[in-house]
Amino acid sequence: MSDENRGDDVLNGQLRPDRQAAMQAVETLLAFMGENPQRSGLLETPRRVVDALLEHGRGYDLDPDAILARTFDEVEGYDDMVLLQGIRFESRCEHHLEPIIGVAHVAYLPSDRVVGLSKIARVVDVFAKRLQVQERMTAQIASAIDRALAPRGVAVWLSAEHFCMASRGVHKVGVSTHTQRMTGLFAKDVHLATRFMTLAKAD
Repeated sequence: MSDENRGDDVLNGQLRPDRQAAMQAVETLLAFMGENPQRSGLLETPRRVVDALLEHGRGYDLDPDAILARTFDEVEGYDDMVLLQGIRFESRCEHHLEPIIGVAHVAYLPSDRVVGLSKIARVVDVFAKRLQVQERMTAQIASAIDRALAPRGVAVWLSAEHFCMASRGVHKVGVSTHTQRMTGLFAKDVHLATRFMTLAKAD
C-alpha cells in the first residue's frame, strides 16, 4: 500500500488517518511547542515527520511468520547453536517516542530445519520498527522464531540505550539496558545459556 493511501486500511481494529490528517497533527504539535508552523524553516516539517513516522513504524505492515516461512532441511545433521551476534536495531519507545538504539544477539538450536540468516535479522527489524518496550520486543523475537522453526531452544539478548532516559528526564547518557528470553534447552541448561551469553559478547 502506498503511503498516500493511508487511511483506507485498518490496523488493530482502527481506521488509519490519512496522510493529510497526520501532517495537520504535526502542525498542531509545533504550535503547541510555541512555534509558528508557517515560518519558512518549518513548512516542510510536517511532511518530513510523517515520512519518518512511516519509516519508524514499517514493522506494523510486516508479518514475522511470513518472513520465517521458508526453511531448509539440508543441514547434514547439524544440531549445534546457530548464533547471530550484534544485529543493530533502532526502535522507538512507546511512552515518549524517543529512540531505542542497540544490538540483538539471537540464537536457536535447530531440530531438523534452519532458516536463512538474513531472515533472523529481518524479524528483529519487524519488531524494532514498532513502538516498543524492550522487554516485549525481546519476547516477541523469541516467540516468532520458536513458532516458525519449532527448534530445541531459542535465546535472545537485547542491549540498548534508551533516549527517553538519556535526552530527557534523568538525563543519564550511556546507560545500557539488557533483556533476555530463553526457551527450550536454553532455559533448562545453565551451561548452554552461559555459552550463548559468552559467545554473544565475544569480539
